[in-house]
Amino acid sequence: MRRLGITLAAVALAGAGIAGTVGTAQADSAASTVCETGWGSLEKLVTPAEDHKPPLTDIKTGQYECFDRMVIDFEGGKTSGALGYRVKYVDKLISAGTGEIPVSGGAILQIAVGPNFDPATGTNSYPGKHAQPLPGVDLTGYKTFKDTRYVDALEDDAVIGLGVRARLPFRVTQSGNQLIIDVAHSWNATS
Repeated sequence: MRRLGITLAAVALAGAGIAGTVGTAQADSAASTVCETGWGSLEKLVTPAEDHKPPLTDIKTGQYECFDRMVIDFEGGKTSGALGYRVKYVDKLISAGTGEIPVSGGAILQIAVGPNFDPATGTNSYPGKHAQPLPGVDLTGYKTFKDTRYVDALEDDAVIGLGVRARLPFRVTQSGNQLIIDVAHSWNATS
């Protein structure tokens, strides 16, 4: 009878240990964030809704749990239509005037947007310097973004080279006078 009691106590303790392990495993999996990554990596292109494209004024970046983000600001308040952009992966960042511009990272996302000048005055609206990193953008510690390069505006479009860790899914959205580019940290559905 005593052996049966000891055996039952051992089984109960073992069961509690297994239940505790299962509870821990469930808590760990609940801590994982499910990240949307179905954006794809193919070119995203939108033609501007108006003949006049507002000039580029600022570029900022941020880190999020599932992606790194670039926000491109344009002059003026809320626009009445699409800003217009062309975002795609390229093998090399090429400038018609100077040739290839080196960009660090495993892949290069080329972002072509509106002009870098005020059409009324002809003055530059953004302080970017040809073939140099974007002013004020520090990518230290980013999971996906690795490098940036600015290319002088050619035929109305300023071009930004964004070096990323690898060819990863990205999305482009517009909010008022801002163009928002998110590049996922991975192709997986969790971070």
